[in-house]
Amino acid sequence: MSTSYITLAFTIILALSFDFINGFHDTANAIATAVSTKALTPRRAIMIASLMNFIGAVAFTGVAKTIAKDIVNLDAIPNGAVVILAALVSAIAWNLITWYFGIPSSSSHALIGSLAGAAIAAAGTASINFKGFISIIESLILSPILAFGVGYIVFTIIKQIFKNLNLSKTNRRFRRLQAVTAAIQAFAHGTNDAQKSMGIITMALVSNGFDKSGNIPLWVQVCCATAMALGTSIGGWRIIKTVGTQIMKIKPVNGVAADLSSALVIFGASKFGLPVSTTHVISSSIMGVGTAYRVKAVKWNTGKRMIITWFITLPIAASISAVIFMLMNIFI
Repeated sequence: MSTSYITLAFTIILALSFDFINGFHDTANAIATAVSTKALTPRRAIMIASLMNFIGAVAFTGVAKTIAKDIVNLDAIPNGAVVILAALVSAIAWNLITWYFGIPSSSSHALIGSLAGAAIAAAGTASINFKGFISIIESLILSPILAFGVGYIVFTIIKQIFKNLNLSKTNRRFRRLQAVTAAIQAFAHGTNDAQKSMGIITMALVSNGFDKSGNIPLWVQVCCATAMALGTSIGGWRIIKTVGTQIMKIKPVNGVAADLSSALVIFGASKFGLPVSTTHVISSSIMGVGTAYRVKAVKWNTGKRMIITWFITLPIAASISAVIFMLMNIFI
C-alpha cells in the first residue's frame, strides 16, 4: 500500500475523531439551556441533539468548501498531507484540554488556527490564502458580537409582548417551547460545525491526489455527520454545566430567546458558507439575553474567562500545530 493511501486513511480517522470530539465538546451549545431549565431530560435532550446535528450536517456544504479552499493554498505547500495531519492533532489536543477543564472554547478557532500554524511552518506566509483567511477571522470575531445584540433584541421583544401575563404560566409555556428551540439549535450546529471536518477530508483528498474538483463527496458528508452525531450522544457534561448555569440563571423564556438568537446567527453564517464558533455564538446570545433581562443577572467573571480563552485559542493552536508539523516532518 502506497504512502499516500496510508496518510489519507490516517487523516480521515483523525478528521472523524475531531468531529466526534467536537460533538461531545459542543453538545452544550444545543441543549444546555433546555437541560438547565428542566425543559428536557439530559437523555432526551441528547437524543434530539444527536438526530438534529446529523440532519443539519448533511443539509449544507458551503462551510466545508470554505474550509477546503479559503484558508491555505495547498499548491504552495510541498507536504500538504503532513500539514493537515499536524493541524488535526493540534485541534484535537486543544479540544480535549478545554473539555477537561470545562471551558467552552471554540473548536473552530482551534482548527483554523492549527491549519494556519502548520501551513506557515511548512511554507511560510505565502501558504495562507489571506483574502479567505481574513474573511473567516472577521466572521469569527463579528458573530459573537452579533449574537449578543440579537439576543438582547429578541429577549427585549419577548419581554414586552408577555409583560402582562402570569409569570408561572408563561414559564410553563416557554418550557414546552424549549424542546423545539433546542432542536432548531442542534440543527443549526450541524449546518456549521460538522462542515469543518468535511472540508479537512476534502483537502486531504486533493492533497493526496485522489480528487481535483474540491467538491464535498456524499460519503464524506455522511461519515462526518455520523461522527458528530455519535459524539453528541456521549454528551459534554462539564461544558453543559458552564454554559447552562455559570453564565446566568436561565429561565425557560431566557432559554428560548437565546436558542432562537444563536440559531438565527448560525443559519445566516452557514448560508454564506462562513465558519463560526457555535460556542461563541450561543454563549454570547445568553449574555445578550441576560443583559436585556438584568445586567446583574450575568456572571461576568465566567464571561471574562470565556473571552480570554477565545482570544488565546488561535495563537496557541497555531503554535502547537507548528511544533507538531516540524516533528512530523522529521519522521514522515
